[in-house]
Amino acid sequence: MAEYADREHYIPLRKSDLAALLGKDAKLSLAERDKFKRFCALVGAVWHFEYYETLDRLKDAYAPFDPDRVTKDLSPLPAEKRPAKMDSLFDEFIKLMERANFKRLTRKDIDAAIEGGASDWGINMQVEWEVFERLEVFSRGEGPVTRVKKHPIFFWRREEKRVDTFRRLVLLVKLRKHKRLPETIDTQAVFLKVFKDIPKLDLGMVLPGTRLQMPSFTKYKLGGSMLGTFASMVVKLADDVMMAVGKVATVGLEAAATAAWAPLALFGGFAYKQYYGYNVTKTTYSKMLAESLYFQNLDNNGGVITQVMDEAEEQECRETMLAYFYLWKYAPSEGWGSDQLDDYIELELEGKYNLKVDFEVDDALAKLEKLGIVTQSGSKYRAIGIDQALERLDYRWDNYFQYNQAR
Repeated sequence: MAEYADREHYIPLRKSDLAALLGKDAKLSLAERDKFKRFCALVGAVWHFEYYETLDRLKDAYAPFDPDRVTKDLSPLPAEKRPAKMDSLFDEFIKLMERANFKRLTRKDIDAAIEGGASDWGINMQVEWEVFERLEVFSRGEGPVTRVKKHPIFFWRREEKRVDTFRRLVLLVKLRKHKRLPETIDTQAVFLKVFKDIPKLDLGMVLPGTRLQMPSFTKYKLGGSMLGTFASMVVKLADDVMMAVGKVATVGLEAAATAAWAPLALFGGFAYKQYYGYNVTKTTYSKMLAESLYFQNLDNNGGVITQVMDEAEEQECRETMLAYFYLWKYAPSEGWGSDQLDDYIELELEGKYNLKVDFEVDDALAKLEKLGIVTQSGSKYRAIGIDQALERLDYRWDNYFQYNQAR
């Protein structure tokens, strides 16, 4: 059984597309194609019901911490129970992310991603870790993508660049009171965010409580302008002061004092100009940040739970369909070991569909065993026939609720 450091468990196919691809396999007769289509529909129905219960449980766990909640809370959670309830919410969500084949990033992973500054499409942000009471970051789908940007000198030209990105990035955040956060932020809430195509160097952009760090070129530009203007102003100020001192003897103290206001006004104008220029530059970069995240933010808070739950459910279906299909139609009569099944599926996905996946075979076999559609003899696994598999799946579906059975 091959193990890959550069592959993920995630299978990037819609379950309906995968069912259609497998259903066209040359080893299937016309009758078997119809039965396999019904098999996939039943698998989808079963896992959808199983995940419906999980969704309801997770929504209930999130409700006391949802900043977007609009329903009335009939039983407010006591303050002393909130920490334990929040820990339970985090544990449930982490398990869900694992089932959806997301990778949980450590503090070391985050530091390594952002230590190189910002990408050509992002802004360098300084992360204040004290802002977070608890932070969980998950990623799925990493790799270089091609982006187009203007040439720095010949602005009418476009140039392509390769940038390493997180294809999907999910944040689960509990904040604490901090000077970096606005007073209006609810620090009793738990925030959920999901983003797409975030350059690794720009990971700091999606974290709350960060502080914008201007690029070195911009700092030098502002600093050079400030020093140049200040030097010119000092010369002018010294000249005006000397002239004012000289006028005391000829025009009197009052007239000289009036003349002295001119350099002071010059100094005030200079100070305001630099302050205004700094704020304009800061606003420009803040606008860039807002525009960038506007198009990369996919969902927030309760919507993230629903989206991730849907992806986890689809992943369960894909693994079930693949494992059953290849055990059913390609394994020899004595069956396959888990390593043989794993290698065969990975080779098929790469050879037929150009998908490099680290198939999670143990998890897939556990699903087949749970559904009762596989048998094990020693280390070998065999899929039961399609007719028997349909009967067992149908029986499982029919017996989720048993209120109308005769007594």
